[in-house]
Amino acid sequence: MWLSDKWNDYELIDCSRGEKLERWGDQLLVRPDPQAIWNTPRSHPGWRNNAGRYARSSTGGGQWLNRSMPERWTVSYGPLTFHVKPMNFKHTGLFPEQAANWDFAMDRIRNAGRPVNVLNLFAYTGGATVACAAAGASVCHVDAAKGMVQWARENAKRSGLEQAPIRWIVDDCAKFVEREIRRGRTYDAIIMDPPSYGRGPTGEVWKLEENLYPFVELVSGVLSDDPLFVILNSYTTGLAPSVVTYILETLVSRQFGGHTVSDELCLPVTESGLALPCGATGRWTRD
Repeated sequence: MWLSDKWNDYELIDCSRGEKLERWGDQLLVRPDPQAIWNTPRSHPGWRNNAGRYARSSTGGGQWLNRSMPERWTVSYGPLTFHVKPMNFKHTGLFPEQAANWDFAMDRIRNAGRPVNVLNLFAYTGGATVACAAAGASVCHVDAAKGMVQWARENAKRSGLEQAPIRWIVDDCAKFVEREIRRGRTYDAIIMDPPSYGRGPTGEVWKLEENLYPFVELVSGVLSDDPLFVILNSYTTGLAPSVVTYILETLVSRQFGGHTVSDELCLPVTESGLALPCGATGRWTRD
């Protein structure tokens, strides 16, 4: 497993009975987590006294209860600073387990010995974008949601990267890549974090199991002649890391050589000393 264990401003305190107790800065939140199927004592007082708890509704969706947390606040990961804002569908605008991927990308960029141009697809609020820019890369940040791209720009500004070479693109990721192929533009590194399910701007349906392989096949067309790395992340429960390996080996390694390593991204759990799995990630590298 790849453990995101270098946080100071985030802590996964405990998880049990389909929920997790987290500390975001100085705010304690309780959120659903389908992986936490075990039943443990929940002895930490934060289970009872927290700033907000997201409760699912039997009719779909849900709502935040006990809302005493601010509308939004900031947390930092090393030199990177992010806005946190609890949203209507349990999310906070940041996936802390992705810090392991940020560290990997930053290390590769810093040690590349050359300029690196990164394409970040389904880029959300820009965790990977900010990390890569902080390491010295030029980044193209693409997401279909205008509000998420604006949030990412704010995170870059908070991290002192307002003037960094980042292109902010609001667009459907597949259509953007198709245009980049026609323009002949290429990238040295690609990060993909596609959703399990979604709809495009004109109503087209995205289903990960059906669309992931052809999407990665498309994206491989914008890799440069000397690519540095590709990261493919999935939150879909049941999608094994070996599936991600198979996709990247088939579509990237056969064209460029190199190899893929895939594993679970995990967060350490303070109360148990164990780790909560948070999805599968594959990393292709040239060497």
